[in-house]
Amino acid sequence: MRAVFIRTPGGPEVLEIRDVPDPEPPFGHVRVRVHAAGVNRADLLQRAGAYPAPPGAPPDIPGLEYVGVVESVGAGVRRFSGGERVYGLVGGGAYAEKVIAHEGEVARVPENLSDEEAGAVPEAFLTALDALLVRGRLVAGERVLIHAVGSGVGTAGVQIARALGCTVIGTSRTADKLERCKELGMDAGVVAEKGTFADKVKEVAGGGIDVVLDLVGAAYLKDNLAVAAPRARIVCVGLTGGTQGEIDLGVLLRKRIEIVGTVIRARELAEKIALAQLLDKTIGPWLARGMVKPVVDKVFPLGEAKEAHAYVASNASFGKVLLDARDARG
Repeated sequence: MRAVFIRTPGGPEVLEIRDVPDPEPPFGHVRVRVHAAGVNRADLLQRAGAYPAPPGAPPDIPGLEYVGVVESVGAGVRRFSGGERVYGLVGGGAYAEKVIAHEGEVARVPENLSDEEAGAVPEAFLTALDALLVRGRLVAGERVLIHAVGSGVGTAGVQIARALGCTVIGTSRTADKLERCKELGMDAGVVAEKGTFADKVKEVAGGGIDVVLDLVGAAYLKDNLAVAAPRARIVCVGLTGGTQGEIDLGVLLRKRIEIVGTVIRARELAEKIALAQLLDKTIGPWLARGMVKPVVDKVFPLGEAKEAHAYVASNASFGKVLLDARDARG
């Protein structure tokens, strides 16, 4: 099969298309013929040598999410027999024509979604749902602040929060992305200038924020604490704005704020299976009913992975960027 290979840690230019052996599904696993794979910030970090693949995942073939068709099944598989249209998350290896996944981590694609739409779902919607509902304990009527709101996770988070009846405020570095997010249900947007947004957020929100979905990290820590309502939950998912920052513990104590960190890729199999069940039983029905919708920005051929990585790194994208594994030019 054809796959995107990381020749050596570095910039986008280290990505190349190679012919590699077809992976064989071990006990309890299926092999999926990939139609599309999502491009995520984690892939860029892995390519640069800063985020190695977990044990059991291909160390040199990136890719955390896919959509495709079950091609073959390993011994012991009960949920699939072949031919099913599926999507899900993996520890790596999705930038390829075929990928291996545990049957418990695989979900069926709603019939109303195209391959491109389905490919934009797993990482964005599971990350947002897990951060907002599971880690952030978001409930109807609360105020939500979503940073980097024009990203894949951000656009998913807006729709999930609105589906729950929450007030949604978003930040971005560009006004254009904020306007586009209003079409998804965002109530108000704030352009974050040099990590400063607190006064504007409190003004448009009409009060403190109950749950912060932070895809930026250290650069936004101070203002996150400033906008937080009493007993607020700040869920840190991304670190594009740095990993270290100063924290005013007095504010943390007075407001009884919780700061929660979360990551999906390194979780144990049982936790990943639970996430796949959320994809199957919660997000899938929402997608089927049109309550939420994936946002696809651009689709690149698999052989243009380096161009896709450069595009994502430029911060120009809105929603998800995908690789078409059916077009493996390279």
